[in-house]
Amino acid sequence: MARTNGSGTKGSGGKHATDRLGAAIDAAGDRMNPGNREVAGPSPNPATNLLIHDVLLRSGGRLLRLGLEKGLLSNRYGGSQAKQMVENRTMAQTLATFAIARLATRSIPGAIVVGGGLVAKTLLDRRQSRHGARRKGDRALREQAKED
Repeated sequence: MARTNGSGTKGSGGKHATDRLGAAIDAAGDRMNPGNREVAGPSPNPATNLLIHDVLLRSGGRLLRLGLEKGLLSNRYGGSQAKQMVENRTMAQTLATFAIARLATRSIPGAIVVGGGLVAKTLLDRRQSRHGARRKGDRALREQAKED
């Protein structure tokens, strides 16, 4: 019978399954690219390069998202009011949208649940009168823009 190393993974010598997997991936990479020992990025430390790339990707994604949100709202409400609407979101709203997006992107069941909820909300909004739904949304966004 195989021993476990305390973490529930099979093996000996205290090595975790993730360590063995990482070593196997490294070995495969060495076989695929035997002559290339350069680290991609400005630093010779790969962990630093990963951190730099992560910060750049997250910053760029955030700037793109905020720009798109402001652009979508500015068509209806004007540039300065759209900026206030986007920037005056509460921490609860920000965390809720982050959690929902995270749930949707981490698994297929999560994407189905989130997508189904968005479809249900859209259908609920469409059941209301078009004018009433638009007025309700306008009111919520205008209150959000006033919060300073």
